[in-house]
Amino acid sequence: MERLFTGRPTRTDGKLTKQNLWREAGVSRATMNRATALLADWDNRVSQSTARKHDQNLTEEITRLRRRLKDNRLERQRLQDEVDAAATVIAALLAENAALRERAGNRSGVVIPLGRTQATRE
Repeated sequence: MERLFTGRPTRTDGKLTKQNLWREAGVSRATMNRATALLADWDNRVSQSTARKHDQNLTEEITRLRRRLKDNRLERQRLQDEVDAAATVIAALLAENAALRERAGNRSGVVIPLGRTQATRE
């Protein structure tokens, strides 16, 4: 147990887990489970250890970053939907503009005067 808490494991990766505890001690899991006083001491020390607090902080940070990533993905999708909608409108306007230009080009240059209206006579 001391090797794990001091950061000098010889048989494990050093994480503060019960699996690493019994492996580091070189005993079976069943043997460890029968040592209830040792497990109570382990649980007490793990809950108060700075490594545990650091792990909890990292877990909270990972959770926060995952939530932020999810929000960013949703925002990106919303913006992509807006871009797609704008592209569709632009394509429709381009087609309409081309049709209007073609129609304007087919007209003759002759101006046909319209009759005078009451407002222009006064």
